[in-house]
Amino acid sequence: MRALSRFCLARFCLARLCLALLACWLFLAPASAETRVALVIGNGAYASTAKLPNPSHDAEDVAASLKRSGFEVLQGIDLRQADMQDLTIRFARAASKADVAMFYYSGHAMQYNGVNYLMPVDAVLSDEADLKRFVRVDDIVNDLQQAKNLRILILDSCRDNPLADMLKRSATRAASIGRGLSKVEAPRGTIVSFSTQSGQTAADGSGRNSPYTTAFLKHIEEPQEIGEVFRDISSDVYDSSGKTQLPELSLSIIGKFYLNGPVSVTVAPAAPQAAPRADPCTAAEAHWKAADGIGTLGAYEDHLTRFPNCIFATLAKARIEGLKQKVALAPSGNGRTGGSKDYDGNWDVTLNCLASGKAQGFTRALSATVANGVFHADAQGQGAVNRLEIDGQIPADGKTTLSARGTTGASTYTLNNLAPGSPYAFTVDAQFDRTRGNGKRNEARACNLVFVKR
Repeated sequence: MRALSRFCLARFCLARLCLALLACWLFLAPASAETRVALVIGNGAYASTAKLPNPSHDAEDVAASLKRSGFEVLQGIDLRQADMQDLTIRFARAASKADVAMFYYSGHAMQYNGVNYLMPVDAVLSDEADLKRFVRVDDIVNDLQQAKNLRILILDSCRDNPLADMLKRSATRAASIGRGLSKVEAPRGTIVSFSTQSGQTAADGSGRNSPYTTAFLKHIEEPQEIGEVFRDISSDVYDSSGKTQLPELSLSIIGKFYLNGPVSVTVAPAAPQAAPRADPCTAAEAHWKAADGIGTLGAYEDHLTRFPNCIFATLAKARIEGLKQKVALAPSGNGRTGGSKDYDGNWDVTLNCLASGKAQGFTRALSATVANGVFHADAQGQGAVNRLEIDGQIPADGKTTLSARGTTGASTYTLNNLAPGSPYAFTVDAQFDRTRGNGKRNEARACNLVFVKR
């Protein structure tokens, strides 16, 4: 009987021990019920520019760490163009079936006209066309978006790139070739982490790994919420660099996610839920930059309407007042006389605006009349969309400032993708002779006007 009791007691204790071990494993093991995939690339053995000692080590160590966190890892070291493209295609296919997707890159990269490019080891850069041999970061971001829950983009690649200087020297037209990389805003459900701030360059470091990857390896396996993990990485880099290198971090995630820890919470877009009242001035700075880039009366008035009590309201009022004074100097033809009759008659006007940023260029024809020296031109769109009127007075010497008002047409032709029907205004400095004239738009974007008397 005692033997039976001892046997039962032993079985009971063994069962409790197994339960305890299982609970411990569930807590400490990666929360990897999801399908996780990562692409890890380290390019350092460049043929046509400076070699980098760290990327191969960075990629090896990051790949090993991510495997311990439950990732299926696609790994590439010192990839040529064809191999790099092949691996990114494989990653795109894997990401489409994954819950979590991560892209890590260590190596040379550059920005050109605001677009970021990653550089294979056999790349050459004699002119702009060679950029087609590089991998666009925008394409990687699109591939990441196929993952269901969480997407992570990591670029330890903001080092000085001598090939960028070669492209500057060979460029045959105006181009923006900045230091470091251009900022990438994280789409919803995404974390974007650069080794340093956009437009800055990062240190290679003197150890096995770069300063950024050293911090990444220190924290990525910790059982902390993923946002805290990346904040700790940024803090470590900043402190270890003597406060000279601060990683760029953009997070746009909903809920909490743990790569290693007790729980994993879906962060994919979900049904809207009640949230605390947001600070009404949070978006004021970004909107102001957009409005000031457009530079029209309508843009400044829109900013003032949206953010009347925020930091840029006073500046918006000053801009509005300045534009109104300019327009006042170029009066509309209503009730104004005294111009030279030498210019009276019917005129054809051609407005040509060059492409600017993402806004496409366009050419527009207007019909104009001059009576008693008073100029008026217009082009009517459909309803309240795509309308334009130009008014002013032409003195005897033909030198004048005209005022233009209108509403935008298709968004693709506007700065900052304005909605059709948005109001705008600008002034035109013009010079007329008896049968011809030329003018130049003063605000926002480069536009030229040609006037021909019929």
